[in-house]
Amino acid sequence: QVQLVESGGGLVQPGGSLRLSCAASGSIFSINPMAWYRQAPGKQRELVAIITRGGSANYEDSVKDRFTISRDNAKNTVYLQMNSLKPEDTAVYYCYARINDSRTWGQGTQVTVSS
Repeated sequence: QVQLVESGGGLVQPGGSLRLSCAASGSIFSINPMAWYRQAPGKQRELVAIITRGGSANYEDSVKDRFTISRDNAKNTVYLQMNSLKPEDTAVYYCYARINDSRTWGQGTQVTVSS
C-alpha cells in the first residue's frame, strides 16, 4: 500500500516560517511529479507548488518568493519551506504525488497563521 504522510504544520504568527515534509512509502517504482496543494475554509483546493523529479518547480503567484518546494529523490520526500507567512496562507495543506502512475494524496496538515 503506497501512502503519503505529511508533517510540520501548526500555528505560527504572521511573518513567521514553517517547513512541511511529506514522505512516500510502500512499493514505489516511479514518483513524479510531487506537489503541495492547500484548501482554506469555504474555498476550493488549489495548487501551491509542484516539482519534477529533475527539480523543475512552479509556484502559485501569491506564494512566489516566499515558499520554496524541494525534494529528496533518495528518500521519496518533498518539502515546502514557507517564509513570510500571512493570515491568508491559513489552510489545510495536502501533499500530492503521482506514484506508479496513480494519483496519491496525503491526509493533510493544518497551517494556521495568526497573532
